[in-house]
Amino acid sequence: MHQLPVFLNLTGRTVVLVGEGEAADAKARLITRAGGRIVPAWEAGATIAFVALDDAAEARAAAEGLRARGLLVNVVDRPDLCDFTTPAIVDRAPVTIAIGTGGASAGLAKAIRQRIEALLPARLGALASALHAARGAMKARWPDAAGRRRAIDAALAPGGALDPLGDGAADAVEGWLAGAMSGPSSRVESIVLASSDPDDLTLRAARLLGEADHVFHAAAVPPAILDRARADAVRHVVDAPPVDPPPGLTLWLDMPIAPDGR
Repeated sequence: MHQLPVFLNLTGRTVVLVGEGEAADAKARLITRAGGRIVPAWEAGATIAFVALDDAAEARAAAEGLRARGLLVNVVDRPDLCDFTTPAIVDRAPVTIAIGTGGASAGLAKAIRQRIEALLPARLGALASALHAARGAMKARWPDAAGRRRAIDAALAPGGALDPLGDGAADAVEGWLAGAMSGPSSRVESIVLASSDPDDLTLRAARLLGEADHVFHAAAVPPAILDRARADAVRHVVDAPPVDPPPGLTLWLDMPIAPDGR
């Protein structure tokens, strides 16, 4: 990962925008959509800035001046001068999906965004809002945080009661809660990795890594593979799958033995 993706709350905050023209107008629309207040030059309280100037020397000078005042700066079309870049955005508020390439190719980010746009239903944001409104009811139904998370994971899984890609998921939250569905008690899935390269993971393996509560793995499994697991999944370095697995989804990862024994 070459950049840290973050979502910045700009509501009511001051944002510096230097420049005029099409590129500056695009940044202005983005800032306004996020609730920011635009000013043309530094003023107290500003923390980030956008520079949209055609002349390279002017752009560099403006960026350095703003950075000297402690601002993080984005310079349009000049990633080498940027403290941060702006991604292609899929907006299903309050769900926001950002696709970034670190400034390598805005066209690639746009193409990926268009693919994702076609996949996601228009009311995905309504599902997020419904789940937020139901937080109290979910805590009452599943007081234990782990049990609650497993129930939600099961509901949001492909084909689940609240499948985000399914029709009517936003309207099904109340019925799902009334159905008193509980998460799975325990389940073990095994994966024999094809190689140490995470790009060789199958779709099934990548999905299970993203869902597992516990990852039991041989010592030979490389960190690059384990990085694909959920950040809060518990890792266990062992020689064999667990005989008595903990509640939730347990994943056993193993590496094949090469012909030379390595």
